[in-house]
This record gives sequence, structure tokens and C-alpha cells, in this order.
Amino acid sequence: MEEVIAGQVVEHCKQYDNFIGRSFCEGGPIMYVIAVVGVLTTFLIIERLWTLHRLSIDKSHLNENLFSMLLRGDVKQSIAFCESKSTPLTNTLKAGLIQVLNKRPDEEVQVAMDASVLRETPRLEGWTQFLAVFGNVAVLIGLLGTISGMIGSFGGVADADAATKAAKLASGISEALNCTAFGLFVAIIAIVAYGFFQVRIGRIINDMLESSMNLMNLVTANRDKMKI
Repeated sequence: MEEVIAGQVVEHCKQYDNFIGRSFCEGGPIMYVIAVVGVLTTFLIIERLWTLHRLSIDKSHLNENLFSMLLRGDVKQSIAFCESKSTPLTNTLKAGLIQVLNKRPDEEVQVAMDASVLRETPRLEGWTQFLAVFGNVAVLIGLLGTISGMIGSFGGVADADAATKAAKLASGISEALNCTAFGLFVAIIAIVAYGFFQVRIGRIINDMLESSMNLMNLVTANRDKMKI
């Protein structure tokens, strides 16, 4: 009975003309779990790309416009300019400008911007950490498929006749190797994407810190020009 089922599975997988479809079929049920992890990884990558694009802004262009307003002493216009572009960077600068408008000391202005950086960082990170989790999980699931395939292969050979031993070995080894390959493929994509997003998020946070320090220096040097 097992030989008949194995033969049916092999014949079913042969109907796929492309390599990926045939390999996925030969990988057995564990491949569906890897596929779920792959779909979640893809969804998270797309979501983070869209979110970070939406939350990013040209730092040079922003500073050029905002700081020119501050040099003219127009704090209210600077705040309105930040409100028109809701990003972590503009929100951080706006938090400091509101304290300037309220005539608070320099220490409170800096504290307000530092607190804003802490609030905005989770928006930038989102579920990015799960990409590292998905990468590790994909490897482990692939390993589980590898072990499952090898157990099925050698376990079936023990009771099989000489004519079916080769077929059972080939089927089990194929399942094992395909699970390993697909698990590693998903893991590589997830880990590379995680590293890319970490670098990009780090750059945005650095821009927030740098711009807040530049704003603080500008305000400190031009307090007497501020129209409050």
C-alpha cells in the first residue's frame, strides 16, 4: 500500500513542468509550513518598504527650509511647516519648536526632542524584528523537513523489497533536500531584508538626532530673533 501511495505522489509531482513546482511537491507536507513563513516574510517586507518610504523625508531639503524660517525668527511658521509633513523627523523638530514657542529653557527643548525620538523609533521599527525570527524559524522548519524525509526514507527501506528500495531512498532524500533548500531560501531573504531595514532605520534615527542638535544650536544662538 505504501509503495502505491509513494508511486502516486511521484507521478503527481512529475506533472509540474517547472523546477520550483516539482521541487515543492516533492518536499512533502513540511513545504507548506515553509511556504506560510515565506508569505509572512514577503508581506512584512512589502509593509516595511511602504511604511519607511512614507515616513522618510529629504533631510537636507527640510533643514534648508526650516532653518531659514527660524533665522527669520518665525517659529509659528516653522511649526506649521513641520505639521504639513508628518514624519518622525518633522515630529521631533516640532516637539522642540513647541517648547521654544512656550519660552522654555534650552534643556527642556532638548528633552522634548529626545523624548520624541524615543516615541517615533517604534513606528520606524514596526515588526521588523520578526524578520530575524522568520529567518531562524525557516531554517529550523527546513531542518525538520530534512529529518522527516530521512526518517521516512530509511524507515521505508528496512521493510521494502529490493525493487522498491532505490525508489524509496530517492523519494526520501529528495524530500529532505528540497525542504532544506526552500527553508534556506526563505531564511536568506528574511535575514538580508532584516539587515537592510536595520541600516535604513538607523540612518533615519541618526538624521533625527543630528537635526535635533542642529536645531538646538540654531535656537540657542538666535533666541533674541525668535518671534514668540
